[in-house]
Amino acid sequence: MAEFYNYKEKELIEHFKTDKNRGLDNNKVKSRLQTYGYNELKEKEKLSKLKIFIEQFKSLIIYILIFALVISIFISEYIDAIVIFVILILNAILGFIQEYKAEKAIEALKKLSALKAKVIRNGVIVMIETKEIVPGDLLLVEEGTKISADGRILECSMLETLESSLTGESNPISKISEELIGDVALAERKNMLYSGTIVTRGKGKIIVTSTGMNSEIGKIAGMITDVKKELTPLQKKLEKLGRYFGIGTIAIAIVILITGIIKENLFGFILNGDILGFLNGAEKW
Repeated sequence: MAEFYNYKEKELIEHFKTDKNRGLDNNKVKSRLQTYGYNELKEKEKLSKLKIFIEQFKSLIIYILIFALVISIFISEYIDAIVIFVILILNAILGFIQEYKAEKAIEALKKLSALKAKVIRNGVIVMIETKEIVPGDLLLVEEGTKISADGRILECSMLETLESSLTGESNPISKISEELIGDVALAERKNMLYSGTIVTRGKGKIIVTSTGMNSEIGKIAGMITDVKKELTPLQKKLEKLGRYFGIGTIAIAIVILITGIIKENLFGFILNGDILGFLNGAEKW
């Protein structure tokens, strides 16, 4: 399937049902906003710092460690209890830092976009909020412009952009308007402009091809947001193994507990509700 950098100018105009000189009319803009949504990066529901920290304790392995902590305190193995407690807290802190950094990364990506953009609509050049840009819009860019959406260049004059935020390339890239042939890597697509990059020289007119989470920077934001949802095959195996170990650990602990109760003849204390006597007897294990 051909990519937009492979399209000829006429094919682009036909695909996006726009006019090279007049751009989109108001009805098409309204319809496309309903179809594609606003041109903005979406975030998952923000959690408070406390809730993010508490979320770190929601896993089977953590439940097992908490169970082991309670048992250690119960049988007066305080050194073991302290070690387990420290492990739990360190794990929670590391998990909290990772999630908090992910949220901050999304905010940083959002700051790469400008607040306003210059487009052609109904044959008139207008300034609009970047979130109102839709696929098919004609976007005008010049030196100093922060690109607000992904687009294919229709016209350009000495156009150069800095794409380090996306590709890592520290030098400005010279741009062209001609179509490219074959499969071309992102960093080599010289007839495309991308959201979050900056025009360092020249000027041009582009037709917007992707907005919001469908843009290249939006895909990066999506990967950051969903970083915890996809487990690797190794992680899945470890999770399964941890489940087996957890069940085994709990079973062994229950056996030890019952054995200790029988050995110290503590059933009488349990039946009589004598908790203090039971605890005193348990200290002999």
